[in-house]
Amino acid sequence: MIFAAVVTFVVLLASCPDIAQLHSLPFKLAPSRQIDFKSRCAQPDALFPTQDEVLDDAYARISTPAFRNASIRRLSGAVQVKTESFDDLGPIGEDPRWDVFYNFHDYLEKAFPLIHQHLLLEKVNTYGLLYTWKGSDDSLKPTLLMAHQDTVPVPPETVDAWTYPPWSGAYDGTHIWGRGASDDKNQLIAVMETIELLLEAGFKPRRTILLSFGFDEECSGTRGASSLAAFIKERYGREGIAVIVDEGSGFEQAWGTLFAKPGTAEKGYTDVHLTVRTPGGHSSVPSDHTSIGILSELITMIEAEQYPTRLVNENPYYTQLQCGAAYSPEFPHKLKKLLDRRSSTSAWHQKRCKAEQDFLAIEAAKQGPVIKYLMQTSQAVDVISGGIKVNALPERATAIVNHRINIGETTQVVKDRLTHLAGAVAKKYNLTLHAFDGKEEPSSIILSGSTYELEVAPVTPADASVKGPFSVLAGTVRALYGEDVIVTPGIMTGNTDTRYYWDLTKHIFRFAPGFDPEDEPGLGTIHTVNEKVSVRNHLNAVRWFTLFIRNMDEADI
Repeated sequence: MIFAAVVTFVVLLASCPDIAQLHSLPFKLAPSRQIDFKSRCAQPDALFPTQDEVLDDAYARISTPAFRNASIRRLSGAVQVKTESFDDLGPIGEDPRWDVFYNFHDYLEKAFPLIHQHLLLEKVNTYGLLYTWKGSDDSLKPTLLMAHQDTVPVPPETVDAWTYPPWSGAYDGTHIWGRGASDDKNQLIAVMETIELLLEAGFKPRRTILLSFGFDEECSGTRGASSLAAFIKERYGREGIAVIVDEGSGFEQAWGTLFAKPGTAEKGYTDVHLTVRTPGGHSSVPSDHTSIGILSELITMIEAEQYPTRLVNENPYYTQLQCGAAYSPEFPHKLKKLLDRRSSTSAWHQKRCKAEQDFLAIEAAKQGPVIKYLMQTSQAVDVISGGIKVNALPERATAIVNHRINIGETTQVVKDRLTHLAGAVAKKYNLTLHAFDGKEEPSSIILSGSTYELEVAPVTPADASVKGPFSVLAGTVRALYGEDVIVTPGIMTGNTDTRYYWDLTKHIFRFAPGFDPEDEPGLGTIHTVNEKVSVRNHLNAVRWFTLFIRNMDEADI
């Protein structure tokens, strides 16, 4: 019996060599094969468009005080137009809160006269904007640039906490302040400024350029991006677009290296409604456990255990780890050793031993929650309600749990886990469980999904050694910011309007190309008090889009 156990353990070690490290065994394993990580994180040369005196002069004009001042006025003016979107907006044409977008359309027309003179503008579902700059070569698929017109609301009770009023578009000498300054009017105005600049310079594109601006991204894009994507698909067909660039992740300092991280993947999304129904009655003769108490117990069980941290090969963060191992002088030794073993282990061994894969993810997750949730399904109890009177037992209590689904998992993973936990609580309190069956009755726990649910997005191809949209994007980044910047695919923990564009191309990049080393890391002040963007960041976005459009126009892809 002991001999068999020892043999089993030795076999396990052979398949999962990191177990020996974790348990500090008194013998060493053979060293893993050294991996050439640079071959797994190819970096293209800086990519500049063909020299053209007029177009190059136009590009240089972005750096002039005149352009800077005009750009500040344009973005500031855009911020001053309120374009809030709300979760409870009624139908278009009935709810007057939609009408704010007419004001924004009028502003864009005044700020960018050449675009509105030379490009075809089509309004989709009333407020969606689709601009088309027709190229000369119909055989080339279009370049599609996206942004959204709407912003999250400013809660009235927070207005006094702002350094500058949230709709002022104030400029303090370095930043433009206000709701939408960085999400997402910065990118929308940068795209428009780029097109206006190229029109002024007489640029004649070979490849058609499309600009698609939704109007309800902050409430899931069901009326805006959904309608625009269907409209574009009807015209160009499935896989009819060469590349899409939308808002998204930007730059990150890690391990002594500056990474540009265009989002090539998005986590999935699902909300689950938890409802507990129990008999009512007078509070002076209460039941031992009210619906609120039972719901609280279920929530406590949910939060007591997180989803596992797992890093599948398809997750873009796995590529960033390899890029870090290849180029970063401060890349952690332990993390590199785990990565080296993972990379050199056969697929058969990886399937047989999931532990090593998890150890790599767990070690990487020690960098903090921002990194951890690139490799883990998140859960957040965000909304709760129950009870209407202090002397009446609550007959119903409800909570909503938001989930962002990890690459390699599905929404069904969430549903199965919550069904298991709710089943245990229902059994304990003699309640009936209705889990995602659409039924409801007294004395029960009901689990239901929301009307909006999203599986994990298809992962965009991102090998810079292969001629394609990613190599053009990466080469453009290195042309603007220098070849010390390492371009690696990134992953979005949130979702953008591209969720509706999956059928149009495999090459979707969620990328904020503006960079200022003085910017706050991460999401900064997006969705909160004192949202702002630096002018340096904004002008760099204009520079990047100008180079990218010209580079894509010359690319035979």
